Amino acid sequence: MDNFNQQFLYAIVIIGLGYTLKRFNILKEQDGEGLSRIIFNLTLPALIIVTFNDIKIDYSLILLIGIAFFYGLFISALGLFIFKNESRKTKGMLGMMVPGFNIGLFAYPLVEGIWGKEGIKYFGMFDVGNAFIVFGVSYLIGSFYAQENVKLGFKEISGKMVRSIPFMTYMIIFFFSLIGYHLPSFIIEVSGIISLANMPMALLLLGIYLNFRFEKSYKTLALKFLAIRYGVGLVLGLILFFILPFGDMFKYTVLIGLILPTSVSVLPYSVEFDYDRKFVGTVSNLTILISFFLLWGIGNLIL
Repeated sequence: MDNFNQQFLYAIVIIGLGYTLKRFNILKEQDGEGLSRIIFNLTLPALIIVTFNDIKIDYSLILLIGIAFFYGLFISALGLFIFKNESRKTKGMLGMMVPGFNIGLFAYPLVEGIWGKEGIKYFGMFDVGNAFIVFGVSYLIGSFYAQENVKLGFKEISGKMVRSIPFMTYMIIFFFSLIGYHLPSFIIEVSGIISLANMPMALLLLGIYLNFRFEKSYKTLALKFLAIRYGVGLVLGLILFFILPFGDMFKYTVLIGLILPTSVSVLPYSVEFDYDRKFVGTVSNLTILISFFLLWGIGNLIL
């Protein structure tokens, strides 16, 4: 318990440092774009390589992929049904935001600090299923409702996945694990050095992107979105936590995984499909704050 609260304190300090640097114009939000590219394309893949190189694949880990994937499909369908009376553009914007989780930037730094490589292993498998939702389902929904008579094929969706370096790193390392191949020690050692930067850089980035401004006109729509996302995630997560016949780490992953913030991919998607970028950014920030305090509260209850 002391270690758990200590890690949250460290996270608050680093996030606060990132926010302070932005407030004093030492860093700008535009700088966050470069930092996020370094994290997604370098430090996060390095962490995946180090964690998954010697992983032993078992049934429960495979099941985590399925839980993340099928939950994404379920919450997507539910969201589109609930938002059916909204305008086409609003329905598409909210529909693409409901599924998908921010695991790489938000969950990994906290999980790594609390549970180490063991935690990353479980959340990494959950993130594999999540990646299919983020780069497949969310993108499909966002593009379909962006304008009338949109045609989107397998080529466009698969292209999004192939261009994601973290996702492809998951796939390659997962395949190597299945066939029993281990990367050379030199690659593992270099990746280990690079991966050490992932946690502080990701937390700094959260601070840089943190924004406490909120448009009053967004209130009703935002509350509706948050109620669906967290209401369903929390209830289903608690049910699975108590009924699943697996170890504690598996249960923690499912419970925490289903209440993580919305995926950062919705921000570039909102630009690509011409949705309300300010609303998407504001609500994404809200989910980071809500998830942070939910995780702290739940962690103090179950750990």
